[in-house]
Amino acid sequence: MSVLMNATDRENARESGMLLAQVVEKARNLVQVGIKTFEIDREIEAAIREVGGRPAFKGYRGFPSASCISINNEVVHGIPGKRVIRNGDLVSIDIGMEREGLYSDTAFSCVAGKGSAVARKLLQICEEALYAGIREAVDGNRVGDISHAIQETVEKNGFSVVRDFVGHGLGRSLHEEPQIPNFGNRGEGSVLKESMLLAIEPMANEKGYRVCIQKDGWTVVTEDGGLSAHFEHTVLVGNGKPEILTQQTRGDRTN
Repeated sequence: MSVLMNATDRENARESGMLLAQVVEKARNLVQVGIKTFEIDREIEAAIREVGGRPAFKGYRGFPSASCISINNEVVHGIPGKRVIRNGDLVSIDIGMEREGLYSDTAFSCVAGKGSAVARKLLQICEEALYAGIREAVDGNRVGDISHAIQETVEKNGFSVVRDFVGHGLGRSLHEEPQIPNFGNRGEGSVLKESMLLAIEPMANEKGYRVCIQKDGWTVVTEDGGLSAHFEHTVLVGNGKPEILTQQTRGDRTN
């Protein structure tokens, strides 16, 4: 089961989330036409260490980098390397950090240069789905309430949600219970409790939801070659209202 954060844990998680949000802002600014993905990853790792954290992904089950950088039809777990970002690329970056014994996890997608209309629409809807899911992260709700909100937002706009990879609990491990699918029915799944720490992360595809893993054993791509977007926040389940920890500007996106 997911570990409930005590008062000290909650304060540490808030600070870690704020610091990871600062790392994300640096990463966003690095996504420029002409840069290589390993150059982005190198700067992300340096930024994590500058704030006193450790890259949670590096070495995790053998993953070689501090971040996952996935492009266009790559859904998640892309390995940074010599690939050059090109005009119009849809770039998704997933970053995890361990600090003071607690884990935080976040992801964003953006377009380098001038992207297609469908790419920009996919980004908009995937991010809207993230906040729709987050609004359900309150004491007494169930995991299925989050899942349904995400699925409904994505599918009513003509896109699909990835079913093979899910959100998850966080805490003293990078992946804890409960698993949080991006599809499902309201009223089903584990009951959410105040002070649970969750990583809510919709992955939305332009076309079908089916995915496959490349020969490198990590990179997940859409089976049909369509575009994919990925957004994620670390969220503290609240009593009546969730708290987003990895959002740099604490503007209220949950109303």
